[in-house]
Formats: sequence, C-alpha cells, structure tokens
Amino acid sequence: MASPNYFTPPRGNGFLDKSRITNALPTYSSAVSEKMHRHSRSMSWTVPVSVPIPGVRSRRLRLFMPNPSRVHQISVSRFGRRRGPILLCVVLIASIITVCSFARRFGAEEKQWTTNFGESSTLVFGRDNLQRIWKWEIDSGHYPSNAKIPEQVGLSAPPLNPALPPRKVPTIPSRFRPPPGPVATTTRGDGPRRVYLDVQSMPPNLAYPPRPVPGSVADLDIIMDHCDFSQGKYVRDCLEVLRIGAGLDNGKRLRRGEMDEWKYIYMEQEKENFTDPFTDPIPIANPIAPPRPLASAGETDPNAGLRKKVGADWETQLPLRAPLQHIPYSSLPAPCDPENPRLFHMFWTGPFTDKPYLALLSFLFTQNVGLHLKDGDTLDVCRPEFWMWINPGPAASVPNPSALSDMYEGLKTNPWAAPFLHHRFKDVIKFKLWNTTDQLDGIPELKDEWRELKETLFNSGGHIVSVPAEKSQSKSAEVSSSSAIEDSTNSTDADTSAKPSSTGDNKSDEDDMLNRTGSKSSSSYDRLSVILSDMARFVLCHRFGGIYLDADTIFLRDWEELWGWKGAFAYRWSRLEKYNTAVLRMNKNSALGSFLFRTALKNGLDFHPMTVSRYTKDAYLEGLLLRLPDAMFDSAWLNTEYYQRERPPQPYFQEYVCTYSFISYRFSDFFDTPAQASAAPQALGFEGFFQGAFSYHFHNFWWKPFDPSRNWPDLGPRFSAGERAARAAAEPDIDPEDATDRVADDKRDLDWATVLKRTFESYIRGERPNMYGEWLQW
Repeated sequence: MASPNYFTPPRGNGFLDKSRITNALPTYSSAVSEKMHRHSRSMSWTVPVSVPIPGVRSRRLRLFMPNPSRVHQISVSRFGRRRGPILLCVVLIASIITVCSFARRFGAEEKQWTTNFGESSTLVFGRDNLQRIWKWEIDSGHYPSNAKIPEQVGLSAPPLNPALPPRKVPTIPSRFRPPPGPVATTTRGDGPRRVYLDVQSMPPNLAYPPRPVPGSVADLDIIMDHCDFSQGKYVRDCLEVLRIGAGLDNGKRLRRGEMDEWKYIYMEQEKENFTDPFTDPIPIANPIAPPRPLASAGETDPNAGLRKKVGADWETQLPLRAPLQHIPYSSLPAPCDPENPRLFHMFWTGPFTDKPYLALLSFLFTQNVGLHLKDGDTLDVCRPEFWMWINPGPAASVPNPSALSDMYEGLKTNPWAAPFLHHRFKDVIKFKLWNTTDQLDGIPELKDEWRELKETLFNSGGHIVSVPAEKSQSKSAEVSSSSAIEDSTNSTDADTSAKPSSTGDNKSDEDDMLNRTGSKSSSSYDRLSVILSDMARFVLCHRFGGIYLDADTIFLRDWEELWGWKGAFAYRWSRLEKYNTAVLRMNKNSALGSFLFRTALKNGLDFHPMTVSRYTKDAYLEGLLLRLPDAMFDSAWLNTEYYQRERPPQPYFQEYVCTYSFISYRFSDFFDTPAQASAAPQALGFEGFFQGAFSYHFHNFWWKPFDPSRNWPDLGPRFSAGERAARAAAEPDIDPEDATDRVADDKRDLDWATVLKRTFESYIRGERPNMYGEWLQW
C-alpha cells in the first residue's frame, strides 16, 4: 500500500493540489483503487489530457484524445501481436492519404495552396500613376459602375463619373452624417439618366425574341448581383435572369410577379421627350447621398503600402492622351462611335477547319449585321465586324513576300473558309494577316524596348519557349528565332486557344513544336501560337479596340448590350478569382492598356491570364478590368470542375474520363453527348443550349469534328463546289457525284455540337430564320 508521506490526495475537482505535490507520481487511496483506475483508463476509448492555457496560470484546459492503449489492445486481440500493429499503421496511413486526397479534390484552390506566399510583386507604378489611370478611365466613361475604388489608390476626393446618373440629394442633415474617411472610394454620378427596359416580344411577333434596342446597355452591376460565384450565385439562376431580362423567353414566360430587380438592360436618357419602346421609365431605387470631398491621408511616403517589384524602379509618369468624352447613344451623330468600334477579333493558325467556320456561322446567326436586308438597304444601327486574323505557317516563322496573296489563295480553295469570301459577307467578315513586328511597333508603350526581350518573346505564365537562332527554314515556311522576327516585315502568328503546359519533353519534341501549324491532337498543341495569342489579344484590343474571342467560341445571342457598356472586361477562371481572357474587351489606346503593356514589359512580356491577374491585383486596378461571371461566356465550366452539380444549368455537362488512357477530357460532352442525355439536343435545339449566355467556350478539341457523319460544310447549292471537295476528303472511297444522303447513314443520336452546326448551316441555306426570326436575303 502506498504511504501517505509520499502521495498527495487529489482535490475535489479531480486535479492534484500542486502546492502539496512532493513528486510526479500519481496518488491512490489503495492498490484496489489504483488497479481499477488503470483498468478504466485502458478500457476507455479516450483519455483526458490537461493542457495549459496561455496567459492563465491558475487554469488548465482538459481535452479528450484517442486512447492509444485501447486501440492497440483491440488490434492485438483481434489480429495478433504481429499483424495488429502492422494493420494499425496501414489504416493510419490510408486515413491520412484519404483526407489529403479529399482536400485536394474538393477543396478550393485558395485552401490547397498558400495564396501569393513568396510570390514577388509585379508592380512598377507608384500611387500617383495609379490615381491618374483611375481618373482617366472614369473621366472617359469607362467605369459605369457603383463598385468601390480600393482605398490603396488613395484618391483624395470622389471623381465625377459621366457614366453614372446623378444621385439624389440626401435628406439627412450634415451634422448627422458620419464623418468622411481619409480617402475616397466612390465616384459621383454626373451622367445621363438610366431608363431600364422591360424587353418582351409583342404580338403578333411571339415566335422569336426581339432584337436588342440599338444603344441599349447591360448594367453589369446588376448582373454581378445575380451571377457572382464568389457570392454563392448559381449559373442556372444567372442564366434565367439573363434570358428573362433580355426577352429571350419570348411568349413562354412562366415567372409571375414584378421582376423589376431582374431588369438589367437600360437606355441612357438625355432628351426631355425620350420614349421607352417597352415600358414607362422606372425611377432609380435606393438613392444614396453623394460623398463629400475627402482630405488626403498625408502620408510621408507617397507610395506607402504599395509593394514594388524587386529590382525595378518606379516608372516615370505614364503618358496618357486627353480623356474621352462620354456621349450617350442617342446623342451620337451616327450609329457608330469611332472611339468605341464594334470589332470582334479572332486568331487562327494553319489550314482553316470547322472550328473557325462554326464561330463565323454563329456570328452571322446571332449578331445584327443586316443580312435580312436586301442589297442597297441601310441598317440604322452600328453593325459589328468580325476580323479573322490568319497565320498559314508556324508561329515563329517568316513567310515569303507574297504571304498575303498566298493567304487569300488558300482561303479560296479551302471549303471551310471559301463561303465567307462571298460578296454578301464582305462588309462584316474580314480576313487579315498578322504581322508580329508591325503589331508590336504599333504599340507606343513597347515599340522602343520590346526587341530587348526578343529572346523571351514566347513567354506565358513564366514558361519560356526558346527558339534557337540556328533554326532556319522548313518546307512550308521560313522558321526563325524571335530575333529573326525583329528583322521581318511579314512574320505571322496565330491562336489555337490552348494553354501551354510545358516547353517540350525532349529535343525532338521541341523541334516539332517549332514547325506546328495548329493543334492536331491533345498531345500536340501548337504552343508557340498559343503563347503569342496571349499577347496578341491585348495588342489588337489596344490598337484597334473591340472584343477578342478565342477560336473555340460560339455566339449564342446578340452582344448589343455589352457593346453599350464601355468599360473593359474579361471573365472569371471558373472558381478562381483570376481572369480568363478567352473573352477580352478593352478600349483603344486606354490608360488601362498603357499600364498593362508597360507592366508586362518589366515582367518579361508575359500576358498569360494568370499573370495579368497579378498585374491588376498588385496595382489595385481589378475594378477597371471587370472580372465577369463565367456563366455569361463559359456556362459549363463550374460543372466540369465538380461545382454546383446539385443545381446544374441546361445542358448538364460533366467531366468525361477516358478509362483506357486515364486521361481526363473536360467539356467532351459537347462533342460526345452521353446516351442518357442525348435526346435533349434534337428535342430542345439551339434554344435549349445555355439560353441566356452570350457565348459558349468549348475549350480546345481542335481535332474533333462537330459533325462526324457529315464532316463538311453543308451550305446548299450556292457553295456546292466546296462541299464536294470536303466530301471527297472526308469520304475518299465515295465519288462526291455519286454520294447519296440517306437518313439511315446519319448518326442516330445527334450531339450538341452537331445540332448547333446544322442549325447555323440551315440558316445560310435559307431553310430557317436566325435566332431573331430574320431570314437571310441573298
């Protein structure tokens, strides 16, 4: 029995009295008590652990942890002394691997990796330049938003905003208003009044939705309220708001009640006798008081709080032209605003295929280009143009001096391209040859310095593809290094819209990559063209203005309301707060564009969308390049990454996994619609395909035909020569003259890609109107 001289009894609360402890041994009243205590501890699944509380000496925290003795005892009793511990270790390791796998599979990207940890800043502009950029864009009407300006910009007073309507005078006396902050984070509206439209089809024209009102504008603040993924908004709900607000649910509206909060399309009203074509003017709701001028924070260091790029000096004052004047559509002397040209840009490299073919067909099917009017009739709207930039050779190539004429000869003999050279389309579709040297020399922010970076010209996301100087010529084109591009006057590049993953696995792969013209399979991306396209989209938008689209994009509706919104935008990279520049809108010669090119010049001319996201974030300029929800342009993306699958949009595209090669192909449901869902494409047609979205991005798949059983342009007798040539290539064993179209030879279940292609082609053949009920007039 233990002696009371050596053991101290516990206190009433179960803990030992520290003041009377003489050693570290436990105390028991008897051997029986000690035995029962040990037995109870060994049989319990948990054991209490006393943990000191930091800063509180007199208290301790009692936690319950798994009892190792109990676990060991069970494993040994059931599996033996040797197998028990081994099995226990295996279970522990498997549990750790499972938890890590679930975290990486389903956890958000920001949770998986430490965001920006150790990532150096890209900023090379001080606060004075950042304020000038913000003020220039606001003064030019490029910020028609109520979103906050970051405090770090340090504006001392709210600037006047000509793209926002004035706010009502506050009714709260000044003595009761909260004191202003040290910096301004809002703008003061000083522009025309907004009249929100109730867009609906009117009898008897209920079969098709109405064209957008010329000059109408999409309020992207309202769209963000209903569609922002970071605020828990669903793609399905976003698309419903988009289609109802635009009247795309023509004659089929099921929603009841007032839907004013879903009206996101407005007209700018300056004239007294403005007439709303759809409804009476809606008063501006929730007026707020305009902020008063704020005092400067008075920082000693004007750039305090900004993280400058390591090893770089602050840039000198950024040269900017005078701000533009924001003119409402109703006050323009002509339908088109020269400072806001309606140009769609797209790149393509190598021979023309069904991919740019379908992009152009969807453009003709959806946009208001006046094909429903006869020759000689005038279209009293600003008609958009589609500029297709072509490169027939590898990206790092110098074609012969007759490159332009060779390009047109190739287009004339290509059955996928030749139809768009028809004189009916000459005013709306234009083919252009890309010239790297001329384009870079046309950017004032780059022209004097870009040649110093010619060795790293092919840079995307920090991955640089080096083109050796000894690479000379190939059969199809003169292959050169980036230094040869400097001396050329006809160098060409193009876009295939696939993002590079590496710079080649071996020497032969690198040699092959230099000669690629287009992506012919999942393992042979034309990476050089892809990298140059990352830069080219910014070059084209900055030089000419307009909207850039990746070549794997299909138009789904008229973009009139997006042209009316004069700010710059791209869209969100799925769940990540990054840009995807597969759709990019920028204004011609803007302050934002000047910032991006000067910043990229100091960061290796890297225009990968992830890197551009860092540029704007480090400079607090994200508000000037709005990150729109991907529901507007890429509605399937979240579903393919296992998000929002409990309430997916229509159609429901999932990630398809190739079980034989263990390679995951996303977005393949568009080309290979699963059998259990393959009734929808034919039953619903074009109107059932992500209705409400502005476009659809199918993410590469350059090598997969839209219509496998009829892999040729099917545009009717007017273009029969091209169809015969394409048929001969697709079916070399059948004479095109003897070919017979039998429905039994067609694929039984048509995929979504096939249904869209055949819908657009039937419009060109004159068998159906476009999506707005307009028939093509030849």
